[in-house]
Amino acid sequence: MKLCCKDSFAVIGKMGSTEDGEGFIQRLWEDANAHFGEVSALARTDENGCLCGVWGAMSDFSGSFQPWEEGFSRGLYLAGVECGLDQDAPNGWTKWVIPAFEYFVLANGSSDSFAKGLMALEKQGLTLAGAVQEYTCPADGRSYLYYPVRKLD
Repeated sequence: MKLCCKDSFAVIGKMGSTEDGEGFIQRLWEDANAHFGEVSALARTDENGCLCGVWGAMSDFSGSFQPWEEGFSRGLYLAGVECGLDQDAPNGWTKWVIPAFEYFVLANGSSDSFAKGLMALEKQGLTLAGAVQEYTCPADGRSYLYYPVRKLD
């Protein structure tokens, strides 16, 4: 686990909500992956041409990037790829601009990673300042949970 700051960034992806029923996140990823060619040219890449990030972005229902409601069981989810702030989402896709935060970052390796992260925050005397974001590093395929602990201006 580590602390890091991340400037505001944009994600273009396929959006759904917990109201879409069981398995909705997997369905969003299947849709996003099947149509990735529609947004691949918009994706941010590093100096080697590799994607900068794949995000499972989350927000409360107001779209203000607050934590999911009712014990983290209800909210919005965007399965997508990091893109430039100036990019527009193609038809059928959604763009979110996630505010700048300082994040507590934890590897997402098991089904209880989310709860472990919340416990680790508490032990550090930190509290959530927004919705937790899922990040997958395209270079190595590892997944991380980004717990926002302080909004940056």
